[in-house]
Amino acid sequence: MSVIVNQVRSGLYLDSVALMRLSREIAALDGIEEAGLMMGTPANKDILRDAKTLDATGESAAAGDLVLAVRAATRAAADFALATANTRLDQPKQSAVDASTWRPRSLRAAVASAPDASLALISTPGDYAASEARKALALGLNVMIFSDNVPLDEEVALKQEAREKGLLVMGPDCGTAIIAGAPLAFANKVPRGRIGIVGASGTGIQEVSCLIARLGDGVSHAIGVGGRDLKAEVGGLSTLQAIDLLDEDDDTDHIVLISKPPAASVVEKIATRIGESRKSFTVCFIGATHVPLHGDARLATTLKSAAELATGKRLQTRAASLADGVARGKSVRGLYSGGTLCAEAQVLFRDAGVAACSNVPIPGVRRATPQDHGHVLIDLGDDEFTRGRPHPMIEPSVRDQPLREALADPSVGVILIDIVLGFGGHIDPAGHLAALLKDRVEKGPLVIGSVTGVEDDPQPLSAQTRKLEEAGVIVAPSNADAVALALRAVTS
Repeated sequence: MSVIVNQVRSGLYLDSVALMRLSREIAALDGIEEAGLMMGTPANKDILRDAKTLDATGESAAAGDLVLAVRAATRAAADFALATANTRLDQPKQSAVDASTWRPRSLRAAVASAPDASLALISTPGDYAASEARKALALGLNVMIFSDNVPLDEEVALKQEAREKGLLVMGPDCGTAIIAGAPLAFANKVPRGRIGIVGASGTGIQEVSCLIARLGDGVSHAIGVGGRDLKAEVGGLSTLQAIDLLDEDDDTDHIVLISKPPAASVVEKIATRIGESRKSFTVCFIGATHVPLHGDARLATTLKSAAELATGKRLQTRAASLADGVARGKSVRGLYSGGTLCAEAQVLFRDAGVAACSNVPIPGVRRATPQDHGHVLIDLGDDEFTRGRPHPMIEPSVRDQPLREALADPSVGVILIDIVLGFGGHIDPAGHLAALLKDRVEKGPLVIGSVTGVEDDPQPLSAQTRKLEEAGVIVAPSNADAVALALRAVTS
């Protein structure tokens, strides 16, 4: 019978990403069935409870306590795991900042030390993010809220307050932004240019900004607004403000809008605002079936076409060594780390008349279930895969088990993957994937993918592409091209 053992440490707060990585390290120890290291918030306790790793000790933890929770085959294995976790937690932390350097412990102190600052990035547990954002607004700062799990009514109230103050709230759950050339959170080191981006999608912004860079142009600003901004309840408050800002920005000539399908009422607001602008627009609402356009605006159906329309250039697509019919009659399994890249794949399948299912809601695409064995496109960054675990862009091993299953499934002819580079992501995602593929069956499924990134990223594009190709992956220049190759393989 499994043994559940918890330990609570008070007065120790660590970033959730660091805790998630350590959780996976502990879970990989011999005899450990599951492990979780989390702050003792009610939401985190729910996660541990669902994972069957929470006992009475963990239940007693306060929100500011750190819970170390393991489920193991034996008590000895559990004790060793907890001892290992404590050793890792107590290791001296190396810092690039000299120990004598003063670092502010509050927003007010930070503003006092940097009076010219205009933006606060909030990355705290969701329960506290809204109050910290209000403090930033009161200090006259624009706000980027990286945190998720912020109640919807709080998001609306924050954005209304910001608008009244002439400030901007990006987020909650805003994972990507580029402000005046500075990449924030998950973003890429793209050159500056005269194309502005407004996106309710982090990976959508990354794909488009990187393709713009590869086409020889650059980005003035990329403003993330959070995944819920275009819902009817929020009304596109931040999107409309971001358009206003870019409309007044002398360094921006063209504006790209990126989102999954917005609410119909919000689409009309945005279309009206575009019609009032003196600048040109590219609108890419992935999967939307009807988008009225006003003014100088063009509609892009894919992220690739959005970059091409914005730059007026075509992405060069080299011929892939893909024999027609090599996987005809078999299925495609898409294993994505980027939710919008997965949505783009769904739309391309839908528009090609090929039935597929997915866990990303797109009009005309059926919701995936565990019993599905046809064409299945999965966003592995969805909550069902990441509750208590790192996002696959941070920890690529999240894709390992679904990939092994797809490689061993005789009904699968093509596996579609994405690799997303940039700041905040794993330092070598292609290397991790290549190591997993080295033991695959010789006549197994084709693996087709794309790399979102540029040469100046912490993980250089060329090196990551080379590792994939050496592992036998067919690398397309964009996600849309990878999907087109997969469709060709199973239908030609």
